[in-house]
Amino acid sequence: MATAMLPFFLSLVSLCLINANGVNSFEKKMFNMQMLQKKQQLGTQGCLLPESKREYNSIILEMKDRGHCSEKKIDWTKRLQKQLILDELRVRSIQNRIRKISSSHNVEASQTQIPLASGVNLQTLNYIVTMGLDKQNMTVIVDTGSDLTWVQCEPCMSCYNQQGPVFKPSTSSSYQSVSCNSSTCQSLRLATGNTGACGRNPSTCNYEVNYGDGSYTNGDLVSGLMGLGRSKLSLVSQTIATFGGVFSYCLPTTEAAASGSLVMGNESSVFNNVTPISYTRMLTNPQLSSFYILNLTGMDVGGVALLAPSFGSGGIMIDSGTVITRLPSSVYKALKAEFLKQFSGFPPAPGFSILDTCFNLTGYDEVSIPTINMHFEDNAELNVDATGIFYMVKEDASQVCLAISSLSDPYDTAIIGNYQQRNQRVIYDTKQSKVGFAVEQCSFS
Repeated sequence: MATAMLPFFLSLVSLCLINANGVNSFEKKMFNMQMLQKKQQLGTQGCLLPESKREYNSIILEMKDRGHCSEKKIDWTKRLQKQLILDELRVRSIQNRIRKISSSHNVEASQTQIPLASGVNLQTLNYIVTMGLDKQNMTVIVDTGSDLTWVQCEPCMSCYNQQGPVFKPSTSSSYQSVSCNSSTCQSLRLATGNTGACGRNPSTCNYEVNYGDGSYTNGDLVSGLMGLGRSKLSLVSQTIATFGGVFSYCLPTTEAAASGSLVMGNESSVFNNVTPISYTRMLTNPQLSSFYILNLTGMDVGGVALLAPSFGSGGIMIDSGTVITRLPSSVYKALKAEFLKQFSGFPPAPGFSILDTCFNLTGYDEVSIPTINMHFEDNAELNVDATGIFYMVKEDASQVCLAISSLSDPYDTAIIGNYQQRNQRVIYDTKQSKVGFAVEQCSFS
């Protein structure tokens, strides 16, 4: 099913620790364990759908972690562990899709489907917003790694449960089918890894999307998309006349009542950034034209620059749907070694899933941890927030891991995940082909 263009309803402390003789000066941030342990409060307060507002020429959509919409108390240890497993499935799907696009090697079709998610019960992605399709509010998950945005529509033979209403095309004044022989239908292969097909009704474009976690969705193609990738199907491309091909977000933490924002449009006056915006150009790669690829030129840990041969080669994808950042092996090894050098004296803990640098921080209210900064071409930088440095595998802090991992294959594409983008204003300007970063304590106020 498809619609025409749709309207929108639409205390971190940085320290520099210096010893008595001025040697070993490292930049530090405070990581508060008690603050993160309060996440269990989520899921007991009901589900208040994200709000939206218009300011100047921009639409601002409130962003929330989807966990806040659970109707029951969340077992955060199980959720965080499952999130890592699902994240690895998603990344494998992306890497296999990239390989299929950029090489002549045959890859199984089932391995090339990028997990797309909409609603609040699919567990592959994290951040939700509410948008309007005609007079119906729809809650969808934001993903810059996907082009196609879809919602469940009536009639639906096997819909998954969702907390909001299923979209009703029969009550929509703007709904119309996309024909099978249209250029939009033919764009499906680029956007989803599947080819648009003519079903029983040749006037309607059908599609099927498989998920990295083994589930799938199928139905008619819906236009008025929410995918924030770079193809012609994406919301960014469809609204370029209105918003100039510019959007930005500030991804919140998972604390109770935490919220951020997705801004459609180039209106910097609505940002709350506390550092200037620094921009870096997007790398041009015709084979990966739907992804956002940047040139990572360096990193530092605690102010100490890392030395690794992989900087400045191959590019790194920035993605709102991937959770954990994956770095080339040489970069990760240098980061891990420097981090362990500066964060010493704490008992180790077993690794979990893709995370292999873990500690037992039971009994600590807060700890001082080394800063992590990413540097890009044109002197742009992303200063990772304290909440994006450690991942609490267990809620009692007996297994707290460095929230960055190594690529498992040297031919894989490095990815900046959403965990390291928390409390940052990240601006995507597709017209000028650049991405900007600035520190911002996320909120919707």
